[in-house]
Amino acid sequence: MSPGGPVHSCKEETTMQYKLTTPCTAEDLAPLKAGDTVLLSGVVYTARDQAHKRMLEALDKGEKLPFDLEGSAIYYVGPTPERPGEIIGSAGPTTSGRMDAMSPRLLDLGNKIMIGKGKRDAAVKEAVVRNGAVYLAALGGAGALMAQSVKTLEVIAWPDLGCEAVRRLTVEEMPLTVILDAHGGDLYLSGPEAYREAQVK
Repeated sequence: MSPGGPVHSCKEETTMQYKLTTPCTAEDLAPLKAGDTVLLSGVVYTARDQAHKRMLEALDKGEKLPFDLEGSAIYYVGPTPERPGEIIGSAGPTTSGRMDAMSPRLLDLGNKIMIGKGKRDAAVKEAVVRNGAVYLAALGGAGALMAQSVKTLEVIAWPDLGCEAVRRLTVEEMPLTVILDAHGGDLYLSGPEAYREAQVK
């Protein structure tokens, strides 16, 4: 992981930009703070709520998952069908709260990066801190932009789920923002506070 130049915030120059390549360890993610920017490269797996349910069912049965959770990045996305010449269709994030009930177990088993949009519940926040993981936000409403980062795509599990099948993506510098960091930071809490402080000054 190599830090890039600072990114301007509304309060002061305290946020940073990092380049990460999956798989990631807790040590890789420890420098990240809520509000930082990440350019993510490497392998990212797609899995929405239906795929999460199947993963937990497989775990309950003692079956092997379609990919190794250790150090993994999971993107909550159901891409639209690709057009001729495209690797992937529009790939904007889905609401992460749909995965809240299932994410802590996957984090405890090695998942290190979750990518989506929206707030997470207390149990997810606790699991993020407990496992040295992070939750990153993709740009909602910018599915075409996110798709530009995808270089290869392969459906690896449950094709009957259609757009919710598990896909193995290779991405290059996918632009993301740290929402939950491994130290308990939450941009949904600190961001509004920083804005209010800036308005008072």
